[in-house]
Amino acid sequence: MPSSTDDNPDVIPITQLEQLREAQSVIRREADALMVMADNLDASFCDAVRMIHAATGSVIVTGVGKAGLIGQKIVATMASTGTRAYFLHPTEAVHGDLGCVGSQDIVLALSNSGQSEEVLRLLPVLSRRKIPVIAITRDKENALAKAAAVVLAIGCHAEAGDLKLAPTVSTTAMIAMGDALSLVLSRARKFTENDFAMFHPAGSLGKKLQPVHEVMRSGDSFRVAADSDTVREVMIELSRPGRRTGAVVLTKPNGRISGIFTDSDLARLFEQRRDHLVDRPISEVMTANPITIRPDALLPEALQLMSDRKLSELPVVDADGIPRGLVDITDILDCSALLPEFGSSSASSPTALHNRSA
Repeated sequence: MPSSTDDNPDVIPITQLEQLREAQSVIRREADALMVMADNLDASFCDAVRMIHAATGSVIVTGVGKAGLIGQKIVATMASTGTRAYFLHPTEAVHGDLGCVGSQDIVLALSNSGQSEEVLRLLPVLSRRKIPVIAITRDKENALAKAAAVVLAIGCHAEAGDLKLAPTVSTTAMIAMGDALSLVLSRARKFTENDFAMFHPAGSLGKKLQPVHEVMRSGDSFRVAADSDTVREVMIELSRPGRRTGAVVLTKPNGRISGIFTDSDLARLFEQRRDHLVDRPISEVMTANPITIRPDALLPEALQLMSDRKLSELPVVDADGIPRGLVDITDILDCSALLPEFGSSSASSPTALHNRSA
C-alpha cells in the first residue's frame, strides 16, 4: 500500500503543489512583464531623467489606489537617493493641497489605465500653471499620456491570477520603473555612499554606514606616544585604568604617524627573550608605516580593510598624517554581520594579526 503524506513528510500534498504552481505562475508573469518593459524602454526615459535632473524644484508624485501606494514607495526611494520628492494625494490636491506644488516642481503621475478621474482632474490646473507632468502609465494613447510632457510606458499587461483583476503585474512594472528612474537620477547627481549614509542614520543600515570617526577610539581611550620613547616609558606612561586599545600609535616629532606597537608585540619580545629591548627606543621594534584609514571613511571600508589585511587595530589618520584615533576590532565585531563576506574572515577570529604594512 502506498505510504500517506503523514508517513512521508517529503511528499507534498496535491493542494500544496497547486499552490506552488500558481505562485510560480504569478511570479513568472510579473518577471516576464519586466523583461518586456526593459526591452521596450526608449528615449522617453532619458527625457524624464533630464527634466528632473534639470529642475530646481521637487518631484511631486501623485496617484490613487494601488498606484498611489506605489507612488509613495517611489517618493521614499527618490528621497533616500538624492532626489527631493513628495507624495500628493490627488483627492486632497483638489481640496487645497495643490498649493504645495511650486512653479519649479515636476509632477510624476501614476495611473495604469491613464483614466483615473482623480488624477485627470489635476491636469488642467497643472497645465495652467505650466507645471510639467511625467506619466507612468500603460501606453501613450490614454488621457493622462496625452496631457503629459513625457510618458514612461510600462506596457499593457494582463494582471496575474485567475481573475486577472487585482493590480499585480501593472504595479510591479510601476515600481520597477520608479526604481530605475530613482537610481539613474541618483547616479546623474553623483550621489555617493557618504550621501546615502547621511540620509540613513538609524537602524542597522545606519550603523553599517557610520563614518569611522564615530566608532573609533579617541581621547583617553586612544594611546599615542613619541617613537623616540623607550618601550618601557611608553608602557608605563600610557598605563591607565578603563577602556583601552591593544595598540599604541607612534608619532614623529612633527606629530605625524610613524608606526604602531601592539600588546602582542610586547608579549612577543618576552616570548623571544628579547626583553632587553624594552629600554630601547620603541621605533626599533614598532611596525613602521602601518596601514591606516581616513576619519570620513565608512565602516564597511574599515571592516573590509581589516578583513583583507587581517588587522586587529587600524589607526585613523587625517589628510596631514596626524593620528586621530584607532579602530579596534573588538568594537566593531557586532557590525561585521552587516557584511556577509566579513563573517568568515580571519580578522574576526582570536588569531587575527595586528597591523602590519603590506
